[in-house]
Amino acid sequence: MTEVFFRSATEVAASVRDGRLSARELAELSLDRIEAINPALHAVVETCRPAALDAAAAADRAVASGTRTGRLHGVPMTIKEAFQVAGMRSTWGEPAFAGQVADRDAVVVRRLREAGAVLLGTTNVPPMLADVTQTANELYGRTVNPWDPTRTAGGSSGGAAASVAAGLAYLEYGSDLTGSIRVPAAFCGVYGLKPSAGTVPLTGFQPPGPPAGASDMAYLSAVGPLARSAGDLRTALSVTAGPEEPEAAAYTWRPAPPRHARLADFRVGVVLDHDRAPVTGEVGRALSDAVDALARAGATIVAGWPDGVDPAGQAESFGFEVAQFFAFHGGDAGFATLPQVVEQHDRRMAARSQWRRYFTDVDVFLCPATFTAAFPHPSSTEAEGLHHGLAFWIAYASLAGLPAVSAPVGRTPGGLPVGCQIIGPPYEDDTPITFAELAAEVLGGFRAPPAAG
Repeated sequence: MTEVFFRSATEVAASVRDGRLSARELAELSLDRIEAINPALHAVVETCRPAALDAAAAADRAVASGTRTGRLHGVPMTIKEAFQVAGMRSTWGEPAFAGQVADRDAVVVRRLREAGAVLLGTTNVPPMLADVTQTANELYGRTVNPWDPTRTAGGSSGGAAASVAAGLAYLEYGSDLTGSIRVPAAFCGVYGLKPSAGTVPLTGFQPPGPPAGASDMAYLSAVGPLARSAGDLRTALSVTAGPEEPEAAAYTWRPAPPRHARLADFRVGVVLDHDRAPVTGEVGRALSDAVDALARAGATIVAGWPDGVDPAGQAESFGFEVAQFFAFHGGDAGFATLPQVVEQHDRRMAARSQWRRYFTDVDVFLCPATFTAAFPHPSSTEAEGLHHGLAFWIAYASLAGLPAVSAPVGRTPGGLPVGCQIIGPPYEDDTPITFAELAAEVLGGFRAPPAAG
């Protein structure tokens, strides 16, 4: 029976559509599994059993009546608690917001429902999503890693990554400003996508309160899926990407096709270490072994940073941009002078140009998703130091607005997952997704953790 919980979301939707699986039975099984396994994980923080079962029953009726169905028809999923879900709490992990219940769905939630997904509940976050090292708060407790409960699941989408890894849901949706999708995905051994900047609408992904106004700072923040296969990232992106109204009436978003369909056709840039955030020996070995396997499979390896890219300088620029992001959202507006803002704007635009030029000759760029495997739950002092090392490898895709997939590519000697970051050309999200999909045939991809039972 356990095997059914680890099928891909895309496969499950196909099985529901052709009548081989009942959406209601699948939703009931998934909710029962959450009740059985989640108390040890603290990944899912709220479920909506009646509404989920009603939605699943409606999915079965649609199949029986021949009604047109979506790409995620009948698929049970959870979603990060920071998204507004009508009738459910959206606290952002803050005790002050404990009684806040959303009165509308975020755009992503609405689009997932329209595609047929059955929303089971929401997943844990750190307070105000402000911690990439772990997911813990006073309201819901601490999310643990499904591979080892003494270790972190990462943040701020730690509940999301743990939910997917443990088979509590077939799909998740998280957010990524400073690695909040990519870091937990790497620590928990699942796939996570930070889409190209501006690809997926952010409306309804906000702290409790009146609807937030639009902001040009959206180039730094992104929301994207987490899954157990790269193919499921593609499916989730396909049903959530694209402009909102009224722009949606003017043009339709379509993904750019992947550059190649065979691993041997890819030119792969590779950097596996840097003295600003040196990788641990066990992570370095796993990444090196993965690159060797890709080379044996025929991929062309291009070692070194792109021409003109100053890794330390771009990491510092990313830190400045994050501070500016928070200044635009109620933080310290006096953290920098206007000349400094202009200078950093020019540096960010230069970084975008450097990476765009690089991707005219190279298809994807591989680097660590994290410099270490999942570590023991850190204290606040330890977390501060770890955050800087994690942010270094996250910086490049975020600063330049590039799509990036965090993919499991190996294990440490102790059995913990090791993640590789696959960065792709701007607005060609399916290129790193397809590369991750093909790489899994060589490297093995997702494996169920001990918490799966």
